[in-house]
Amino acid sequence: MNWLVTGGAGYIGAHVVRAMTEGGEHVVVYDDLSTGAADRVPADVPLVVGSVLDQELLERTFRDHDIAGVVHIAAKKQVGESVERPLYYYRENVTGLQTLLEAMTAVGVDRLVFSSSAAVYGMPDVDLVTEDTPCVPMSPYGETKLVGEWLIAAAARAHGLKAAALRYFNVAGAATPELSDSGAFNLIPMVFERLEAGEAPRIFGDDYATPDGTCVRDYIHVADIASAHLAAARRLAEAPAGTSLTLNIGRGEGSSVRQMVDRILKVTGREDLAPEVTARRPGDPARVVASADRIHAELGWSARHDLDDMIESAWLGWRHRHG
Repeated sequence: MNWLVTGGAGYIGAHVVRAMTEGGEHVVVYDDLSTGAADRVPADVPLVVGSVLDQELLERTFRDHDIAGVVHIAAKKQVGESVERPLYYYRENVTGLQTLLEAMTAVGVDRLVFSSSAAVYGMPDVDLVTEDTPCVPMSPYGETKLVGEWLIAAAARAHGLKAAALRYFNVAGAATPELSDSGAFNLIPMVFERLEAGEAPRIFGDDYATPDGTCVRDYIHVADIASAHLAAARRLAEAPAGTSLTLNIGRGEGSSVRQMVDRILKVTGREDLAPEVTARRPGDPARVVASADRIHAELGWSARHDLDDMIESAWLGWRHRHG
């Protein structure tokens, strides 16, 4: 069977494509290249350039490439931008997903792995976030992911769609330098950017109710994210019609921002630069750490990479991209 990976030319998408092809799956990439790059796509993997808002092109792609399932990663994902441009985010993430589902049902494609996010939880006041923790998203981005999950679940009930929504926690690292994150929107590349400028890394708030006063997060290697998608795709290939799974992708271990910054400074050899503590950012919860029990039970999946793997591979990728 052939899988269509939307957003397969992006940071996470390219890792998913790599994991799936190395796992023996046949893949076609569909990407508008607004943030992705064509050179991330392997030469032997077909690339269709187009928007998920283009139902006609989606249906033609499904037919031309005999697609049996979709891994839907294409989305806008910057929390701050979503606050400034909510209509844009709802159009791209929700209307885009609706259009994709309409194309799938029109052609008879019945398997969907959906890229969701821990942003659906908002600020949970729990030690470990399970899939049953109430969802109270704090940004339009998080809202679009939650609405997307609802839409998929409804389609599964009405049309027999087989689906898995994977809620990512904090993604980091790279499988190879060429596939590294090209942006600086997450903690590790943000610290790299400061170091490159000769500036101290920032810590936003050190007065949270955590052991060292800084926020605690669950960091997950992007290669582990990719392997979870492969496991979910294989599960859906054997699942009965109407299957609808919701699964966290995390390590189940929390690391504070200060711990992460200290590790980054050590890996980069810049321990001379003491981090600078600044004011809290609005909306940052004190602790968000996944329970990874359900994904292990459902898919037999667990994370393999540790924090040093994430930081060291991200640093190699940063140096590859920035010289």
